[in-house]
Amino acid sequence: MVKKEILTILKRSEKWGWVLEPEAKRIFSIEGLDVPKFSVARVPKDVTQIGKEIGYPVVAKIVSPEVLHKSDVHGVSVGVKGDAELETVFERFRNIEGFEGMLVEEMIPGTEMIIGAKHDYQFGPMVLLGFGGTGVEIYKDVSLRMAPLDEDDVDSMIHGLKAKKLLEGYRGAEPIDMKALKRSLMMFSGLVMKLKDFVESIDLNPVMCTSERCVIADARIILKMEG
Repeated sequence: MVKKEILTILKRSEKWGWVLEPEAKRIFSIEGLDVPKFSVARVPKDVTQIGKEIGYPVVAKIVSPEVLHKSDVHGVSVGVKGDAELETVFERFRNIEGFEGMLVEEMIPGTEMIIGAKHDYQFGPMVLLGFGGTGVEIYKDVSLRMAPLDEDDVDSMIHGLKAKKLLEGYRGAEPIDMKALKRSLMMFSGLVMKLKDFVESIDLNPVMCTSERCVIADARIILKMEG
């Protein structure tokens, strides 16, 4: 059963056909998935207060219903180190079409993963796991399964990745929290099934996995269109 607050967010997003990132992260947070600390600055006086509350360095992103792909309009700034820099970023974002605010969130290092879902008209919801970030389309190291996932599915998806050793602490690197990754996949699968009548696709890229957690650093939800 879909919670009322999530239904409200989906309904509000229908006019755009997709869910703005702060509200997408709110959906994942409601469902128990791990998201960064974040807040949205809508006016200049909010900027430095939010930056201090989150703690520098931070990531800043444009919030605009006119901008689905933020990098296309230079709407992402990573590693912002202080108040003055954050204020400069805010002023730049204000000139981007449809500006509604600036998402400010904690910056989390780690191994970049991608978790996604797409509604296949033959098989229904499909869940994807792979190595994420900007190289996802180059390396194409992904596993795919039909939802809902069980624990065996999750294990086989992880073991099916060619670069799985990177998750286990390759050449002295710290291994990621594999339990957190598996838990994230299971919870994501459950959410995908709840939203299968509302959502066309979900992309979480990257999900930053560390030795302690797996955090949704970027999120996109595309809604089903009627007709």
